[in-house]
Amino acid sequence: MTGLPLLLLLFCLFPPTTAKGRQALCLWRTVFMPKETMHYYRGGDLIIGGNLPLQIHILSKVPDFQKEPFSLRYNTLPIFKKYQEFLALEFAVTEINKDLVLLPNLTLGFHICDSVRIERIISLISLSLVSTWGQMIPGYKCDRQDLLLSIIGGDHPKSSRQMASIFSIYKVPQVKSAQYFTLSLKEESPFLQLGVGFEIPREYRPVYPSFFRINPSDFSEYVGLIQLLLHFQWNWVGLGTSEDDSTEHFISTLIPMLKEKEICLAFIEGLNTKDLMVALQKFLSKIVFKAEVIILFGDSTDIVTVLSFLKASVTYGLVRLQNVWILTSHWKFTMEGDPYENIKPLHGALQFRENSGDVSEFSHFLLSLYRLIKEGDTILLDLWEILFDCHISKPGKVLPKGRQHCTGKENLHNVPDFLFEMSMTGESYSIYNAIYAVAHALHAIYNSRAQLAMLKLGKRISNVEPWQILANLRNVHFNNSAGDEISFSQIGMRTARYDIVNWVVHPNKSLVPVKVGQKNPRATPGQDFTINSDAIIWASKKVPFARCGKKRCHAGERRQVPEGQPICCYQCAPCPEGTISNQTDAAQCDPCPEDKYPNKGKDQCIAKKMHFLSYQDTLGYTLSSLALFLSLITSAVLVVFRKHHETPIVKANNRDLTYILLVSLLLCFLCSFLFIGQPRKLTCLFRQTAFAIFFSLAVSSVLAKTVMVVLAFMATKPGNRARKFLGKPLTNSIILACPLVQAVLCAIWLITSPPFPNLDFHSLEGETILECQEGSVSIFYTVLAYLGFLAFVSFIIAFLARKLPDSFNEAKFITFSMLVFCSVWITFLPTYLSTKGKSMVAVEIFSILASGAGLLVCIFFPKCYIILLRPQLNCKDNIMGHKRL
Repeated sequence: MTGLPLLLLLFCLFPPTTAKGRQALCLWRTVFMPKETMHYYRGGDLIIGGNLPLQIHILSKVPDFQKEPFSLRYNTLPIFKKYQEFLALEFAVTEINKDLVLLPNLTLGFHICDSVRIERIISLISLSLVSTWGQMIPGYKCDRQDLLLSIIGGDHPKSSRQMASIFSIYKVPQVKSAQYFTLSLKEESPFLQLGVGFEIPREYRPVYPSFFRINPSDFSEYVGLIQLLLHFQWNWVGLGTSEDDSTEHFISTLIPMLKEKEICLAFIEGLNTKDLMVALQKFLSKIVFKAEVIILFGDSTDIVTVLSFLKASVTYGLVRLQNVWILTSHWKFTMEGDPYENIKPLHGALQFRENSGDVSEFSHFLLSLYRLIKEGDTILLDLWEILFDCHISKPGKVLPKGRQHCTGKENLHNVPDFLFEMSMTGESYSIYNAIYAVAHALHAIYNSRAQLAMLKLGKRISNVEPWQILANLRNVHFNNSAGDEISFSQIGMRTARYDIVNWVVHPNKSLVPVKVGQKNPRATPGQDFTINSDAIIWASKKVPFARCGKKRCHAGERRQVPEGQPICCYQCAPCPEGTISNQTDAAQCDPCPEDKYPNKGKDQCIAKKMHFLSYQDTLGYTLSSLALFLSLITSAVLVVFRKHHETPIVKANNRDLTYILLVSLLLCFLCSFLFIGQPRKLTCLFRQTAFAIFFSLAVSSVLAKTVMVVLAFMATKPGNRARKFLGKPLTNSIILACPLVQAVLCAIWLITSPPFPNLDFHSLEGETILECQEGSVSIFYTVLAYLGFLAFVSFIIAFLARKLPDSFNEAKFITFSMLVFCSVWITFLPTYLSTKGKSMVAVEIFSILASGAGLLVCIFFPKCYIILLRPQLNCKDNIMGHKRL
């Protein structure tokens, strides 16, 4: 049965107000409390109490139970960082008492106890605080001269819970997992608590409104830890922890943050104190074979254990450790045996440390420690003797063999930094600011009108009500001697900065912390974390490759996690088509923007070339030259016919229709230029409609010619009424009506869904097609169908009239021309639909030129041949002669 449950059982059986109760309490105190408990007291009007575990006890020998049933043998190891925290408190109190402005009529004192992290001592100290000084009767405080009535908390959750179980009996508030410095005002008042320790759960804040957290939130340190891992691209790390509630909070907070950044834990190993050797062996085997980077979370007791085991393993050649240790800010160094041998495994370690302001006077205060010791400051005597391995003589105390007398000339600057630092640490800085915050709150009360009235009545300021302290402490806002702004947020003092230090072991047997970076939550995003990688000295002489995979995925590759493996143990796979990755270890490949495409290495996007039929292209140059050539030929034919318009062969074939056909063919050839060059809004609007209307006019002219041939033949037969249809009214009707229908269709097209320039990013790899989107596809094919209908009707009529007498043999040429025309456009449709980009445009231009050239050659080549090369045949007698035949 442990000490505390036994004590509670004794209180239930024998109340402490009875004689038997006091005897039971004395028995419990004798059994469970060591003979000496270190404490330090300085009187004052108001007392600041504290519980600092200045030392830790390690069991060195199990006694003979028959001879000494209640005696245990311990080795005491000092925690030097805690000594500095105590000195920071003493320094702050000394400064405040010298300040004639801050608290001119009031002095502060303090009472510090050392619990040495033993549970029964923590319980006993807690009970003594609610008892009369020097006696153990909880709940009874008879010595009115003793103003100390404070809550003292442990620096880890277990001691906090232990104290809470005692203080809750007396309605004394206690905040979980925190270490407290309490200003005691009066015995019947609630306690003002200034905590140094772990994160305060949100649900506890309303229950304990008198608690003020003075150290920074751990969350900022966790974020910095993640940023450190990401900076070096470590995704496979180990985690060694102690086993308490703080570890549970640390793991529950850190693991989701690691998963979010895809960082895996190779192992989580707790140092089970019940079977320590087995736990250490398991821990050692994992750090050697499973991870190059290990995060250590714990306290001073844990680091003594870990370092001792690592030292032994290195000494006996079991392992050659070149791991990188990442230590959290909770680690504190102690000294056991040879300090150099203890610290060798920490060479190259990185640690987060709370940043402190530059309190220059603190170093001068530390240099006066020997004077304080000579004046009777006993708490510092053991510290001085251990640091300098000397002995301070006392009356009746014999000098041990091999020890020298302390001269007082020993210099603290010669003490290694990892043991005792001359500059104020982050924890000490928090305590220093907290004491000053209390002093400023008291100053506000001292200057209030109500207190001035109380002073006039002769009342002491120590009678101030606690709610006044709390109200003023919440509003405290001042600049300390280092120039930093001090104030409280809802959960305590503002978030502090963290330094990232690199522990370097030098050949002169010194462990020196070298600042290599900083985590500043108050800085702007992107600048809150800084680190100088080149300044870090690694145990392995190079930056560790703390990753699960054998290699890293380069640009152009992506991570691929095998089934059943952690996300960090990935393989590399090339990016799929159309995607790239331009960074190392990309989780996925990203598609390029529409106007770009991946290069061969798939590590960057290249701008696509603009794809359209330009005049500079060979195809564009050829088609434009052909269109120009056919336009010139058509113009030449028109000139020839106009020049010989009075000749019989021109008259015999309806001159007006001939001119209309030639002009429409010329316009068809010229509209080909609308398809060449970069598509623009205007050219897209008119190129298809112009082509459709001009070709409708040309085909309508051919149709009119064919109809006139048939009607002329029918009019030669006696009694046929076809003669009355001959003449310009019929031809004009055909010439106007047929293109007008096409023009109406085109107008509807332009009004409802006109063509427009469009960028096609997907049809051709590596190129962006700049094209004219047809708008309404149905109207586009309706226009083509109507044009085909006119051509088909012309072909049928011409085909039926192909055997008319030679005088009217133009029907044969029209038949051949329409056959060519229809063949071209029938071939055009499947070819047009199966091509993309400039090829599609070229197909349409070629169809326009080929069909127009077919009409030009088949209809006008024979006539030009007669007009230009056989003029003797271009006479009326020759034509009539043919007729008689």
